[in-house]
Amino acid sequence: MLLAHAGADVTVFERHACVGGRSSAIDAETDAGRFRFDVGPTFFLYPQILKDIFSRCGLYMEDTITLKRLEEHYDLAFEKGPTLRLNSCIEALEREVSRIDPHDARNVRQFVADNRKKFRKFVPILRRPFNSVLDLLRPDMLRALPMLRPMSSVDKDLARYFKNPKTHLAFSFQSKYLGMSPYRCPSLFTILSFMEHEYGIYHPVGGTAAVMEALRNAAEGLGATIRLNTPIREILTENGCAVGVQTDEGPQKADAVVVNADFAQAMNRLIPDRKRKRWTNRVLERKKYSCSTFMMYLGIEGTLPNHGHHTIFLAEDYDRNFAEIEAGTSLSEAASLYVQNACVTDPGQAPDGHSTLYVLMPVGHLRDGGLEWTDETRAEARKLVMARLEKAGFTDIEERIRFEKIVTPADWEDTYAVHKGAVFNLAHNLGQMLHRRPHNCFEDVKNVYLVGGGTHPGSGLPVIFEGARISSDLLIRDFTPERPRSLNKFFRKTPAHALS
Repeated sequence: MLLAHAGADVTVFERHACVGGRSSAIDAETDAGRFRFDVGPTFFLYPQILKDIFSRCGLYMEDTITLKRLEEHYDLAFEKGPTLRLNSCIEALEREVSRIDPHDARNVRQFVADNRKKFRKFVPILRRPFNSVLDLLRPDMLRALPMLRPMSSVDKDLARYFKNPKTHLAFSFQSKYLGMSPYRCPSLFTILSFMEHEYGIYHPVGGTAAVMEALRNAAEGLGATIRLNTPIREILTENGCAVGVQTDEGPQKADAVVVNADFAQAMNRLIPDRKRKRWTNRVLERKKYSCSTFMMYLGIEGTLPNHGHHTIFLAEDYDRNFAEIEAGTSLSEAASLYVQNACVTDPGQAPDGHSTLYVLMPVGHLRDGGLEWTDETRAEARKLVMARLEKAGFTDIEERIRFEKIVTPADWEDTYAVHKGAVFNLAHNLGQMLHRRPHNCFEDVKNVYLVGGGTHPGSGLPVIFEGARISSDLLIRDFTPERPRSLNKFFRKTPAHALS
């Protein structure tokens, strides 16, 4: 959208039959009718970034996308109680937290106020690239650094406000949005919980895939070409510069290439190792990666009105759960779950009288010596999830299943080309953030630009959209007609390819 609006001749090569990748949908036709599930992300935080992108292109997001703010964010179900029902009302948040610990409830407002300041200082950092260590010395970063507490984790930062471990979990489970443990995730990311309570949680009517389809339509309306079922075999280079891409139909010349594929997979498959100096295969293998997920997409006969749109089920032994996820050698019997019951908000996702359940269990990513996802492992994981669903209050589910699909870490790698099945990309530790994350303007090959969770600023839909804006602006800057390397043909004739 942004490049086409700027005047570039843009072609998107998409290897799947639809746009969206991990943000696409599973459409299942059954005897009961059609069930529709989000593949990956199921909700939006801070949709202002998306609105701004539409506005910059002369469009109104609301004309094609309906984001419904949820009155209740989620049911937060602790394995041995209580179950909290949380929303954006600060008084209600205090009341719910007081059910865990009245002392902790008195500090909720201070936590929100401090993170509001942190968020405001962090926004300018989120909106610009980090190309070297010198970017850490810019005024906005220096102003923000004292509040970011870079050497502290999310859990340790929460200890400044809350004493009860369950209160810690209520404000730190969001680190799973990055595929990380709250005990390792940098303290910056307490802003994730703050953003939920400050700005709300939004459900895209029709699912996240409906947003991706609207983006596609907008891009095509601005002049971009979308080519489905067209995988890229290689990024073509000459003298260290990208000059196009190789498809099954032959070479496609271009002045710039934007890579939206999973970063590590794209490097391994699309650019030969000898052409990469910093991000070699050996370096990629040593990097830290997020957890993966075991997914169940269930079409259910009947409705589930007593359950919220989102349920977060937190294991009693949460520490053990995450230790076993990070080890990645076995399934954790103390599993936590995320469950989306979308039809309480968006009944069109299932046939009349039916519901969809999206069930996510965090598991370890693929690794040498790790858990192998055989048919037996799948069956074991399914049995575990069904038992944990029962524990979370989703009773009498199994006999009502009318559609079922399972996705394992191996499926994430094979079907969706996610390196190691690590669905949240490179981990967001201090050694892999800001200038230490792959740069928006790729360091190893000129005229290659990166978007997606594997580049700065990182994972999560709002952040990924912001990263796309950063990368687009860099590309537009590099190819504006006023610069000495002016490529008028870029804006008139030659495509800039976006790979997905």
